[in-house]
Amino acid sequence: MPINVTAIPGLPDHVNDVRLRTAALINEEILPREDQLFAVRRGRAVTDEEKARAKALREEVKTKVKAAGLWAPHLPQEYGGMGLDFLAHAYMNEILAYALGAASLFGVVAPNSGNQKILVKYGTEEQKRKWLLPTIEGTMESGYSMTEPDNAGSDPRSIKTTARREGDEYVINGHKWFTSNGLDADFFIVMCRVEDPSAEGGRSGSMSQIIVPTNTPGVEIVRGIGIWGHPTSDHCEVIYNDVRVPAENVLGRVGQGHEAAQDRLGAGRVFHCMNSVGQMWRAFDLMVERSLTREVHGGLLKDKQFIQGFIADSYMDLQTSRLLTIRAAEMIDRGDPRVRTEISALKVYVPAAFSRVADRAIQVWGAAGVSNDLPLAAMYLGARTLRLADGPDEVHKILIAKNVIHQYESGQSWDFAR
Repeated sequence: MPINVTAIPGLPDHVNDVRLRTAALINEEILPREDQLFAVRRGRAVTDEEKARAKALREEVKTKVKAAGLWAPHLPQEYGGMGLDFLAHAYMNEILAYALGAASLFGVVAPNSGNQKILVKYGTEEQKRKWLLPTIEGTMESGYSMTEPDNAGSDPRSIKTTARREGDEYVINGHKWFTSNGLDADFFIVMCRVEDPSAEGGRSGSMSQIIVPTNTPGVEIVRGIGIWGHPTSDHCEVIYNDVRVPAENVLGRVGQGHEAAQDRLGAGRVFHCMNSVGQMWRAFDLMVERSLTREVHGGLLKDKQFIQGFIADSYMDLQTSRLLTIRAAEMIDRGDPRVRTEISALKVYVPAAFSRVADRAIQVWGAAGVSNDLPLAAMYLGARTLRLADGPDEVHKILIAKNVIHQYESGQSWDFAR
């Protein structure tokens, strides 16, 4: 079933234009050939011929995306991107996510896309030439190395990986895991604690991000970590043992790593949630479509009250998630300082709602719902993972409560109209 997108009254013309043109490409070029484009992801054996054909098809679609001016919405125009504001990018994301994997055909590939954004903001001209441009051109891959097995991922300031200054070099030692794109990356952006007396900012002041080429002596990629029963993944365990890199590889200032991480993760949370909305939309369509055609016990599923309840509940989950995420994107664009509370709220609510919608869709489809013939099983696992990625639910709830309580303690109730 194609995604049904029409112009939204009141949205800026450029946002509606991006939405409609993106939907046209999704419907015409991707959904009809989804199995061929992403054959490797369907959980079956794929021949070399099928892989080659899929790669050629993906390049064909990318060429059409670029010709349509829809390439790399996250990048400024001077780097070959669309230069979209946050709201327009969020609206585009929900449509891209309708077809799992479609964003990669529009130049948005994690973790490269997140790394590109912080390289644009914090990188020197030399760093941009050496590391940013090759990832945009597709000649290099990057990874993001922050999470550690022995420290809470919800508190980046607890990181123990260190970087010690020795002359014109930093010597890095530490143990990371769930380093994204670890098997293919040419370089990692590594979050570490710089042992430097000139570092700014107290407890989090020494936190820095350093660019580390993966072929540097002392970088040991231990394994791709198996997740959800799969024997491996591209999220890797990495040990840094006296890894020496030039001091010029520090991204931004020494002590600016926590700020850069929040820039990266805060935006990422909104995009993750808008991706979830797009996938919920697909799951919802599949559920309703199935209810219109499947006969059970003398009637169609659509006439069973249990199924009608599934549809109603899923409609409410989807609409609430969508509006909450769009509100956060609007707040980011206008620079509202309270957006952190809103981001935490949607980061808790949307993955949970996504899990519920995917679960109901699986139930309606029965055995087919958990098969690799449909994207529902992948959605369900992805939704559950999101309740941990970029901060667990519990930490975000604590932040929401603290921010609300602080507002009331200052003598003002919460202004929900803002």
